[in-house]
Amino acid sequence: MAPRLMFVASETPVAQESLDRLTARYGQTRQSEADVIVALGGDGLMLTTLHKNTGLPVYGMNRGTIGFLMNDYAEDDLPDRIAESEEAVTNPLSMLAGAGDGHEHRALAINEVSLLRAGPQAAKLRISVDGRVRMEELVCDGALLCTPAGSTAYNYSAHGPILPMGSDVLALTAIAAFRPRRWRGAILPKSGVVRFDVLEPEKRPVMADADSRGVDRVLWVEIRSEPAIAHRILFDPGHGLEERLTREQFV
Repeated sequence: MAPRLMFVASETPVAQESLDRLTARYGQTRQSEADVIVALGGDGLMLTTLHKNTGLPVYGMNRGTIGFLMNDYAEDDLPDRIAESEEAVTNPLSMLAGAGDGHEHRALAINEVSLLRAGPQAAKLRISVDGRVRMEELVCDGALLCTPAGSTAYNYSAHGPILPMGSDVLALTAIAAFRPRRWRGAILPKSGVVRFDVLEPEKRPVMADADSRGVDRVLWVEIRSEPAIAHRILFDPGHGLEERLTREQFV
């Protein structure tokens, strides 16, 4: 039996045109009755779709730019492609951030949680893991904690490591570290709780970001993996996330 498909698309003209053609050919199923969501766009749309539809598998087709989390676009035999696809499961990070106004903010991140300087001067951060201070002071443009699924995104651009899927580790990566100079970060167990305390927050303001959900002028941020939530991404056979992560390291 063919899977019941719900199509979503980004606002770009090419994605909207693809949405019209595919829904005319395969129909459009309501979310409550769908077996699979087909996302037409780029990685940004994929992340948004996963956040909004926890539990349903998402099959992406690239109608954006890079499309690391997407499959190649093709209109023929779509139900068969989906039926034969490989599934990758990833757990998001949970961010709890304390802001300068006294409020606490929560957000989930499939790729990474990042702290970024929000002024002309470098940020100063103290880093603790499971309640133990591991670095008294990191002077940097920022730092991030990422999942294996997000390790080829901002983390990789900041010279962080690519993490294999299922490795049960997270990458802590500095962004333009000044002191300790060129500190590249650490690989931490997935079960660890990482806390960043912002030093001199008035002089050196810092913002936090969880998959583009930002919090201004944070004083501290705690991050942990959220194993109770599982995001399901579908890939064409032989082009799954594990293969993509491996291939990326030999480009």
